[in-house]
Amino acid sequence: MAAKRIRLVQRRKSAGFTQESLAEYLGVERSTVGRWESAETEPQAWLRPKIARAFQVSRDELQAALDDVTIIQAQSSERVNYALENPASADLLVVAYLHERLRQVDESYDQASSTSLLGPAGVIHGQVRFLRENAANPRVRRALYEVEADSATLMGQLVWDVSQRRDHRASLGYFEEAVSAARHVRDPSIESYATLRMSFVALYGEKKPARGVLLARQAAEVAEPASPSLTGLSLLHVAEGYAMTGALKECEDALKRAEAQFDRVNDDDVSAEYYTINEFNRLAGSCYLFLDRPELAEPILRTTTRALVSKKKSQAIALGNLTLALLRQGKLDEAAGTMHRTIDAVELTRGGGGLNLAFSAGRELRQWKREPWAQDINDRLLALMAAM
Repeated sequence: MAAKRIRLVQRRKSAGFTQESLAEYLGVERSTVGRWESAETEPQAWLRPKIARAFQVSRDELQAALDDVTIIQAQSSERVNYALENPASADLLVVAYLHERLRQVDESYDQASSTSLLGPAGVIHGQVRFLRENAANPRVRRALYEVEADSATLMGQLVWDVSQRRDHRASLGYFEEAVSAARHVRDPSIESYATLRMSFVALYGEKKPARGVLLARQAAEVAEPASPSLTGLSLLHVAEGYAMTGALKECEDALKRAEAQFDRVNDDDVSAEYYTINEFNRLAGSCYLFLDRPELAEPILRTTTRALVSKKKSQAIALGNLTLALLRQGKLDEAAGTMHRTIDAVELTRGGGGLNLAFSAGRELRQWKREPWAQDINDRLLALMAAM
């Protein structure tokens, strides 16, 4: 497998060194610098203070750059297989390979069914946890904790999806594991995101909005020093929890606080992709729907469904909510068309909140069950249920 220490390369370039000039400054071969940057070897301890001075960084910052290994090509897993048989031999390349595999599964979340992703994610999570429990090198163990926090969060999401949001205990177990692993490495972003996922279980699974608000607030507090994006996303779910109880003022106050986070987002915020205007609008539309203001929810959700075309699971949720907003205003023709689009999206993803919303809308259609268009939708919902 090919790897690279991208942050180390960036540090070198920022300090104005080529590989050749750095090698000359340090009194080593250029190929030695090349092997450091390709993660084949590491600088000897006596050289590190000189490298830190050359790059004008602290020793801790240099160590972080050395620990940050990125897999460029990951065709072979022989090194991982050897490490699984001899866990004490696990190194940062093995960790980077597993992290890359996890990233590939995670990137498929919005396009693939959760059922198809659960197996691969479970294998990776099991391997990461096994290696972390048996790692001999403290740096490798720390890096494995970081990957475990991510893999446990993804497993919690997938288990909840596949169970059609019924298996709260198993999902919460994974999220709690993610929080614990994140605390081991003092990563507030991962801790916040896993805590936010726990709030989802309370809000949408257990139907306990007060607990959901509490957890979402906790996620916002953890994220606030580190990630405006996660802070804003957490506050959106605080708003939704208030909306579920009909607390209009508290809901709109939380929406305003969430919106203010957009001005704080910067290039260093690793979670910026999770907090977009589309996500804000999707949750704002959902809030107004819970507050029985479908006329306010409808225009927001219309815009959002168009913008989320590449994120099928999120789009399915927005379409399901738009269907409900239209039904509650008596716009039956539009509601029927949107309902078919909701089912189309759910058939692709086979899970997530869109599935639950599709069946919720189906229940609201019962008063028109004798209408041919409603019967067509009911037939599709029955077929969807049979296929689950």
